[in-house]
Parts: sequence; structure tokens; C-alpha cells
Amino acid sequence: MPKVVFIEKDGNRKEVEAPEGISLLEVAHQNHIDLEGACEGSLACSTCHVIVGEKWFSKLEPAEEEEEDMLDLAFGLTHTSRLGCQIFVTEDLDGIEVALPSATRNMMVE
Repeated sequence: MPKVVFIEKDGNRKEVEAPEGISLLEVAHQNHIDLEGACEGSLACSTCHVIVGEKWFSKLEPAEEEEEDMLDLAFGLTHTSRLGCQIFVTEDLDGIEVALPSATRNMMVE
């Protein structure tokens, strides 16, 4: 089973196994990792923003326009930023490292 490494806000690394085909947002929730996902993966917010490790970023499919639009709202955006709901676990991504940003911007809360 592929592994995903989350680098938490405090710098701790948490390596977990994940079944193929689910999103990094789902992996985080199943493993009690603090990745919000306010819209529950419907691509309507940026609270599942992750920063993908340099060596892994080029292995991902390019972001669609809708994801790019949501990323524009993300706090602490970097050139390797993606939304966790749009990255799906595959064998090719075994060992992928993603860091959680220091904060999120939840536009869904009034």
C-alpha cells in the first residue's frame, strides 16, 4: 500500500499508508491529521491546501483551472501548492511528502 508523509505545522512528520484512489484530504481525515477540508472535497474552498515536496510536484497531473482559482485564495501559497482533495493516491506517488501550511483561510465561514 502506498505511503504518504504529512509534515505537520509543528514540523513533525507523520507517515501513513493509504489505499490507492483516495484523495490526500481523505487520507488526512482517516489518520487524524489536521487538514480542514471545509467543503468536504467539492473544490469550493482552499482549506485543504498542501505544499507538495519539490521532487513530487512534477509527478502530479497539472492543476485544473477550478483548482487554480481556489488556490488563489489559499494562505501561504507557494509554487508547489495544491489542494489535497485534488491529489489522489497512486503507486507512482508512494512516499509523497506534503507539508501543511502554517494557517488556512476558510472563506466558507461567515
